[in-house]
Amino acid sequence: MSDQVTPILLVLAGPAGSGKSTLCDRLVHEDPTFTRVVTTTSRPPRPGEINGIHYHFFKPEEFEQRIAAGEFLEWAQVHGKNRNRLYGTLASSVLEPLKAGRNLIMSVDVQGVESFRRAARINPLIARNMKTVFIVVDHERLVARMRDRAQDNEAEIAGRMKTAERELREAHKFDYKIPSASKEADYAKLLAIIDQARGNLAGGE
Repeated sequence: MSDQVTPILLVLAGPAGSGKSTLCDRLVHEDPTFTRVVTTTSRPPRPGEINGIHYHFFKPEEFEQRIAAGEFLEWAQVHGKNRNRLYGTLASSVLEPLKAGRNLIMSVDVQGVESFRRAARINPLIARNMKTVFIVVDHERLVARMRDRAQDNEAEIAGRMKTAERELREAHKFDYKIPSASKEADYAKLLAIIDQARGNLAGGE
């Protein structure tokens, strides 16, 4: 990328099962100017997940040590108080690529986005480059997607739906929203958002 082009930090959020990870993966695959931010978790890898690609998988003890060392831009304990449900974003995973002029895309939960907003208030690089996107999914579609994934039992799905209801109430705080329909429609909307965000960044320079 040219040094004259302001990179984009595109932060996607939405309920579990909203398709935010699929959108991130597709954009990185089809647009070589984007790199996905690899976030961190203390939960064990699911079948097919690879350390350093899907997440940085840390044991709870290491995750907590890095929290204490101030290495995270944001972190949260989600879906209860289980130490195996810590999620976060290392500062180095975001700031170093932005300084190098690379476009970034990532998916985090609503708590994580709020932490990024706080970080933006003290970090001008994040404040200038970050655009937030929320994927809105109706209740029935969301439950169906979770069941289709076959990764969670009914009790876990019920817990995730309670979290989803809280997250959906935060949608108005985001720069852009994608009313989820099909994978193709959602991706087309994401591309349109990127075009608009690039225009806004260019206009602000």
